[in-house]
Amino acid sequence: MKRVPLIDLRSFLAIAAFGIIIILAVGCSSDSQADEGKPSEIRLDYAYYSPTSLVLKEFGWAEEVFGEEDIDVKWKLSQGSNKAIEFLNSDSVDFGSTAGAAALIAKSNDVPLENVYIYSQPEWTALVTNEGSGIESIEDLEGKKVAATFGTDPYIFLVRALDSKGLTIDDIEIVNLQHADGGNTLVNGDVDAWAGLDPHMAKHELESGAELFYRDINLNTYGFLNVREEFADQHPEYVEKVIELYERARQWILDNPEEAAELLAEEADISIDVAKIQLVERTDLSNPIPGDEHIESIQAAGNVLKNAGDLEAGDDVEALTNELINPEYAEAVIE
Repeated sequence: MKRVPLIDLRSFLAIAAFGIIIILAVGCSSDSQADEGKPSEIRLDYAYYSPTSLVLKEFGWAEEVFGEEDIDVKWKLSQGSNKAIEFLNSDSVDFGSTAGAAALIAKSNDVPLENVYIYSQPEWTALVTNEGSGIESIEDLEGKKVAATFGTDPYIFLVRALDSKGLTIDDIEIVNLQHADGGNTLVNGDVDAWAGLDPHMAKHELESGAELFYRDINLNTYGFLNVREEFADQHPEYVEKVIELYERARQWILDNPEEAAELLAEEADISIDVAKIQLVERTDLSNPIPGDEHIESIQAAGNVLKNAGDLEAGDDVEALTNELINPEYAEAVIE
């Protein structure tokens, strides 16, 4: 048997050891963020119906805070609750902005999300028609074409408004359109009414003479900031850090309402007068911690939706609401 020279054996072992060190170093490098509980990126949505998200995106505060930890920040525009839920369900965002009742429907459909923050209490929806349409009440909608976006607060508002007068969706003809398209379709005369959403609603009210013939802020559910359950389970401290940033944006709006309206106008491509209606007249930013009033509002909406067939007959609305709303993160951040 041929003897391996000692110098060759030593060289081989040294090279092998060096290779193992390199492999371990690379593995440790790639896994270090996961081991530390730190995500490599945080994906946030922004929406014209969530002015706090616009402020946060505009000033780059998330990039500033998370950049110090080498965490990338990515933004995605949500054009309605249905889109935000779609993004959350497809793992396209980690945080998504929706109406509360829309989040409840998503929860009933096993979308893995939970509400961790209230970004506003808005009067962001009403029932809208054109001047001279002859529609003055909920009852006048019977047999009419009504534009609405399925799975969003305006749609849920419409269902609840009809229910209050003993009517259902079956008593009208729903035209399912995204919010902006619904407003344009109303103004063009292709539908009789529209379940509107600000800022589009305020824009048509001011610029096209559209009339808000039915309003009830109590039928508007709250603005929910939702997080993917997997992200919250893996990175709970970063859920709190995102809430801290939202709090910074909320306080900035409270301190700078005129500048906030100007920012909304620019981002949403609307006039300053429209932005002021949405932000100053129709948005309350005073209570960001999920609590009893939000639970009661969502449960009331859920019961109507269940009766209307938008939730399954076997769905437990109370249990779904309790699974959805998690105040612990906001309570840890906000005094």
